[in-house]
Amino acid sequence: MKQTRSAYFLVFAFLLCSLFSCKKNSYKNDGGVHNEKVNMTTYEYLSSKPIFDSLVKAIDLAGLKDLVNSNITFFAVTNWGVNDYMLAKKQQKIIAVGNENISFSMDSLDKEVLGDSLKMYMFDGLLTRDKLNTKGAYYQSLFGPMAGDKKLYLKLRRTLDYNAYVDYVDYLNYTMVIGTLDADEPVGTQIPPTLRDRTEDCQTSGIITTTGVIHVLNNYHRLFFNTEPLP
Repeated sequence: MKQTRSAYFLVFAFLLCSLFSCKKNSYKNDGGVHNEKVNMTTYEYLSSKPIFDSLVKAIDLAGLKDLVNSNITFFAVTNWGVNDYMLAKKQQKIIAVGNENISFSMDSLDKEVLGDSLKMYMFDGLLTRDKLNTKGAYYQSLFGPMAGDKKLYLKLRRTLDYNAYVDYVDYLNYTMVIGTLDADEPVGTQIPPTLRDRTEDCQTSGIITTTGVIHVLNNYHRLFFNTEPLP
């Protein structure tokens, strides 16, 4: 499975090499779609891509279709992130009841909690790439204030990894900050693992649907930044 996830980034590197080998310019490019506009609603777009099957099931179970299709920006989690979350929750349940043969599916989750939690990926209005920068800023999702002094921080993370083909690549970055930004801590500060920021790049960003905007988180991002052990 890990090899399959990594393959997406290898393909991206190949595409960069193919597209920009003849001309070196400055681009905001994180592997986003060539034509960013799609003639579908956000829900229709997600439903049309098998890579979002598990996410769509979660949206349906939580009754969030209308909200997903409203004027919002949605950070979409792929099947890998949702399925790993489900494996972790099942393992947690197995340990709690002492029975590894239990039946556990998405229907076993609390629908209200699932719906509220999914709102951490939804932001009011259209947060397209041109509205973000490399400095970044805090944004409040439709979830509202988060517990434990956690906040969401969005920015464009610049990398020069592909400067043989382009001047730079700006990945759209989604971070859950715990307390203060790790980058703002004094140099040499030892941050305990549980207090480190959880940060993920988008593998594709700026998909403009007829109702909103979609940014797709990378395949390693586990739903809700869950860190519970997998079986």
